[in-house]
Amino acid sequence: MSRTLLRHLAAEYLRLVFGILFVLVAIFLVGDFVDRAKSYTGPHWAQDVSVLYSYKALLTIQQLAPAALLLGAGMLVVGLRKRGELTALRALSFGPWTLFAPVVAVTVLASLGLIAFNEVFVGHASRRVDEITLQRFHRWGDWRFYYQPKQWFRHDDRLFYLEHGNVQTGFKNVTVLRLSPDFRLLERVDADRMASVDGARWHLTQVVDRTFPAPGESQVSNLKDAVLDLGITEPELNIRTGKPEQMPIPELRRQIRARSEVGLPVAQYVLALHDKFAYPLAAIPAALLALGLALRRERSVELSAAVVQGLVITIGMWGVMVVARTLTLSGRIPPVRASWMPCLLLLVAAAAVMVPSRWLHRGRA
Repeated sequence: MSRTLLRHLAAEYLRLVFGILFVLVAIFLVGDFVDRAKSYTGPHWAQDVSVLYSYKALLTIQQLAPAALLLGAGMLVVGLRKRGELTALRALSFGPWTLFAPVVAVTVLASLGLIAFNEVFVGHASRRVDEITLQRFHRWGDWRFYYQPKQWFRHDDRLFYLEHGNVQTGFKNVTVLRLSPDFRLLERVDADRMASVDGARWHLTQVVDRTFPAPGESQVSNLKDAVLDLGITEPELNIRTGKPEQMPIPELRRQIRARSEVGLPVAQYVLALHDKFAYPLAAIPAALLALGLALRRERSVELSAAVVQGLVITIGMWGVMVVARTLTLSGRIPPVRASWMPCLLLLVAAAAVMVPSRWLHRGRA
């Protein structure tokens, strides 16, 4: 297989992908601006909107790049067929992997690049979009849901109510409940302030310690200061607010561990962690599926047919993602399965299309 030919096909595929991605991003941003234009007001709205949409462009690239990769694969075959190059490749006994090899190589590199792009740029851009939308245009969206501080935590036999603060500055208005295995209250500790000392030991001020040794009995002690072993360490209470999708991978892993330790739900965080890999990598089987459909002789060779096929695959992929995410958040399926389900379904579909393809059984690579 000629390296010159492979480089030519890879360059042609890249040209198509970049062109499609530019058009998709432009259409999306223009449509989004038209839809929200009435809310963009203020003395410096034009400058604010330009900054906002520069960040939105980064988000849109991440979201639409897999669609551009699969659309480009179908349009590559259409272009080669219209120019007669596909017929020439068959006449020279080049097998289907002459096309599959450069497409696979480009999509693999692009998918890995999207993972890095998401980690370096997209998380920050998403946070800036939320901040600008809230602070400059006063649109809350789901800001309250993700940024409202968590107050109740569970760890072993203790429940913690932490009204204000964090592990760095300390917590204010603290209540710690110790429960028996049958959920009977054994001890209640109230304090004005709680700060970490080391390990599981915490310094509490203005402490009221109530114990309940037996039903109907209680003992109360008041302490100005106390250092107590509460059975929980500082990292386990380091619960960060914000959208999981905006967190970098190391922070997501820490939040999953910390939230698991204190009894907070982690499904959305596990889903966000795996989506950082599963969504970009889904472009590989999606592009193979689009390429396989375009190579089937019984299919139309028109450009419009390739575009429609690509859009159907894209809508199907996004539809499966939405359904799988909904099932995960409702507790029906595990988050790992939900993240990788679109990729696996696309892989099965690509294999089903490629195997019966006539060109796959003739010629040699």
